Amino acid sequence: MIYGFLAYLLWGLFPAFFPLLLPAGPLEILAHRIIWTAVIMIIVVSVRRGWHEFRGLDRTTWFRVVAAALFIALNWLLYVITVNSGHVTEAALGYFINPLVSVVFGIILFREQLRRLQVLAVCIAVAAVLFLAFLASQPPYLALALAFSFGIYGAIKKKVDLSAITSLTAETLVLLPVALGYILWLEMTGAGTFTDNGASHAALLISSGLVTALPLLLFGYAAKAIPLSTVGMLQYVTPTMQMLWAVIVVNEHMEPARWVGFIIIWIAVSLYLSDILIQRRGSREKSRSTQSSQGG
Repeated sequence: MIYGFLAYLLWGLFPAFFPLLLPAGPLEILAHRIIWTAVIMIIVVSVRRGWHEFRGLDRTTWFRVVAAALFIALNWLLYVITVNSGHVTEAALGYFINPLVSVVFGIILFREQLRRLQVLAVCIAVAAVLFLAFLASQPPYLALALAFSFGIYGAIKKKVDLSAITSLTAETLVLLPVALGYILWLEMTGAGTFTDNGASHAALLISSGLVTALPLLLFGYAAKAIPLSTVGMLQYVTPTMQMLWAVIVVNEHMEPARWVGFIIIWIAVSLYLSDILIQRRGSREKSRSTQSSQGG
C-alpha cells in the first residue's frame, strides 16, 4: 500500500511537469518519455545484473508485455494531450473513473471478493462518477479513454509474471525502436524541439524518463503485492491532487456541483480504506490471541 500511495502521489504532480515540456508536441513528448525511460531501465537492470530474467521469457509473456506497452503508451499520449491543452480537470475525472475500472476488472478477471463495506464504498463512488460525468456539457471522451487505457494496463500487469523492474524495462524496449525512429525523423526534418530550444528544454525532456519510470516501478510493485481493487481505490490520491492543481494554480473553473461529486468520492474512499484498516486490525488481534493460546 505504501508503494501504491507513493506512485499515485508522484502522478498527482504531473500537471506541474508536462507543461514545462512545451513547445514539444504530444507525440514528441511521448517518444522522449519512452527513450529516456528505456535508458534509465537499462542502467537499472545492468546494475542489478538482472538481464538473466529476459532469457526464459515465453511467447505468452512477450505478448502480454507488448499489450501492456501499447496501452501505457496510449495512456501517456492521452494524458499529455489533455493536460497540455488546458483540461486538467478532464484528466482528473479520468483518474476518478479509473479506480472503478480496476475494481471491476479485479472482480471479473481475478475473482477478487469485496466485503460489504467495500461494496458500499464502490457503489457510492460509481454514483459520484456518474454524477460528475453527466455534469459535463459533452461526454467526457478523454476522461473515459484515460480511465480504460490505464485500467487495462493494470489488469495486464497483474498477469505478467515478471518483476516490476524487468516488466517496465521490457515494455520500454518494445516501444524504443518506434520512439527513436520518430525522434530522428523530427530532428532531420527540423520539426523537433530537442536541439533547437536550449539546454534547459533538452534537460527537461531527458528528465521525463525518471519522472515516468519511478511511479511506474512503484505501481508495478503495488499491483503485484495487493489486490487490484485496493490498488484502484488508492488511486484517488492522484485526481484529488490534480483537481487542486487545476483550481488553485491553473485557475480552471469548477462548478459547485462538481465539488460535491468529488467530496462524495472521497467519502467512498474513506469507507473503503477504513474497511481495510479494520480487517487488518482484526487479523492482528486474532494472530496475537492465537499465539497467546499456543504459548499457554
